[in-house]
Amino acid sequence: MVRDNRHTYRPRPAKVIKIIDEAPGIKTFRLRFEMQKDRKRFSFLPGQFGLFSLMGIGEATFSMCSPPRQKDIEISVRNVGDVTNAMFSMQKGDVIGVRGPYGKGFPVGDIKGKDIVIVAGGIGFPPLASAVEYIIQRRKNYGKVYVYYGVHAPEDIVYRYKKERWLKSGIKIFTTVEKKTGGWRGPVGLVTDGLKKLKLADVQNAAGLSCGPPIMLKFVSQELRTLGLEPDSIFLSLERLMQCGIGKCGHCNIGNKYVCRDGPVFSLSELRYMQEDVW
Repeated sequence: MVRDNRHTYRPRPAKVIKIIDEAPGIKTFRLRFEMQKDRKRFSFLPGQFGLFSLMGIGEATFSMCSPPRQKDIEISVRNVGDVTNAMFSMQKGDVIGVRGPYGKGFPVGDIKGKDIVIVAGGIGFPPLASAVEYIIQRRKNYGKVYVYYGVHAPEDIVYRYKKERWLKSGIKIFTTVEKKTGGWRGPVGLVTDGLKKLKLADVQNAAGLSCGPPIMLKFVSQELRTLGLEPDSIFLSLERLMQCGIGKCGHCNIGNKYVCRDGPVFSLSELRYMQEDVW
């Protein structure tokens, strides 16, 4: 969490120390704060986010995908606008501004001892990847962990280099593509298709975490409910229209809630009472 709010809008400089080409149009940046005090103060929970800025260009919101205990932070970026386009021209040694972390993350501390079902869609994987890393660091505190990951095509798959280590930690991974290309031999269809086959030994001792497009979250929630998970045990990251990070600009509000401040992670119980005004 943020420990010093005196300079809420002041970005802290961080140097790019590694760039990973994940998939077409997607890169992961590993960043190291230039100031030692900033490395110490920036601690976060999976699902929280930061604001990342380039001088003279702008600022964009990204959830961290790195392990919370890792000193260097990592973000995965899809090239979709001015800021991300400029980031894709960056090289090792370049500097980016960072402020945060902000928001409410996944309740990883409250779901200890439970079986965990993680469902990610496309570039919604980063905050969930951080949750997986958090769980691996404390593997004995959790039960079985299932990761369901859906992308449009095989070439869109990210974090391939993490898979072997995750599997060695006893995590079960199911990847689904909507379009079969390049000799893909795995499942073809929607990510929710795999959930239909899941059998949990004790649904009262299980929790679901998900992040992805809104329509995906709708059907993931339905499938998790069909499995028997209670609304209080299903947690969804909305990650929509967040700009200021602290609930001041109003871009991300849904009714009386602000996604950046009250979320971006909400339980399904909370979402039931959130209604967006019609203009």
